[in-house]
Amino acid sequence: MKLLERYILRRIFQMFLVTLVPVLTIIWTIQVLGRINLVTDTGQSMGSFATLATYILPTIIPVVVPFALVIGITQTLTAMNNDSELPVIDAAGASRDIIYRPVLMLGIVLSLFSFLVTNFVEPPSRVAARQMVAAAYADLLSSVIEEKTFRSIEDGLYVQISERHSGRVLKGLFVVDYRDPNFDLIYYAREGSIDENGTTLTMRDGEVHRKSADGRVSIIKFVSYAFDLSAMAKSEGGLPQYSADRSLAFLLNPDPNDPLYQKSPDSFRGELHRRLSDWLYPITFALLSLVAAGSTRSHRQARVHPMVHALFLAFFIRWLGFSATNFVERHPLYAPLPYMVPLISSLIAIYMLATNRQFAIPGVLARGISHLTGNLQRRFASRTSDGGAA
Repeated sequence: MKLLERYILRRIFQMFLVTLVPVLTIIWTIQVLGRINLVTDTGQSMGSFATLATYILPTIIPVVVPFALVIGITQTLTAMNNDSELPVIDAAGASRDIIYRPVLMLGIVLSLFSFLVTNFVEPPSRVAARQMVAAAYADLLSSVIEEKTFRSIEDGLYVQISERHSGRVLKGLFVVDYRDPNFDLIYYAREGSIDENGTTLTMRDGEVHRKSADGRVSIIKFVSYAFDLSAMAKSEGGLPQYSADRSLAFLLNPDPNDPLYQKSPDSFRGELHRRLSDWLYPITFALLSLVAAGSTRSHRQARVHPMVHALFLAFFIRWLGFSATNFVERHPLYAPLPYMVPLISSLIAIYMLATNRQFAIPGVLARGISHLTGNLQRRFASRTSDGGAA
């Protein structure tokens, strides 16, 4: 790699990290705060909470990385253009490959990184997080909940225990489940217990009252009834693993006897094509960023920042990708769609780069955005000057 290519790659990668870290931190914090009840309600330690937060991180990285790459590329190339570095490169007669090569190399590396995270890191992280939640619910029922006191496990789910005995044995169980809008469930059981793995609550010698939306009530007596504590839903033999929890090998060759696969094969098909197509977006977004900011432009004329073009197209293409994945779950004939979205976008970007074309928005809209931006800047400047004078 030439010296100038290493220089461009280093600047883009630095801007990529500067963008990735704060954005990833904000989204990660939002996701983690949504699970703060693991500490406040179940009595878990902060160490357990930090471990759960770590398991959540791989589910966010593949989504954030492509957009951080767009910002890193467009901001760096725009700064180089404003500093007359891109004009100097063109005036020296250098090939455009000097700019394209480091950008595409970074896009390919991040695509491979996203593929590895999505297919080999994210699924076991999801399973580990659900196992932690299951253990937290087991601790909540077996040791945290006070006797003869109603306790809210989550919205619409309440539990009461009359007595607690050694060996995770519970007496006088009363469970109310209002989470499903179609019917309400009330469980009574003389005795219950938590298994050794802390994943299943087994109720014995009881009955369940089911009240439908039209007011009809059905009562079913049971000898034994099991719950998966990670989702507080009926257990189907241990901790259930949904399509997002399965390995790539399983999705490529699913077991036809798997109960969850039999119940919802469409979700497994959609998950497979999502994993095999999502990793293409860093490359696609790198090409779009080159079209938006890779050419020399005069920075004296009023125009929309290239980042605006690139991010708008990136969000639109990503939305098309999500929609295509949803179509795959409806019918197998839509299977090519998740791949066509990034591939066609990449081909269009390659064509525009080869023909030296650029993205452009209608003149009226561009002038409106520039006028709005100028007004905001003047208002901000006036407020700043007034504050300084005061």
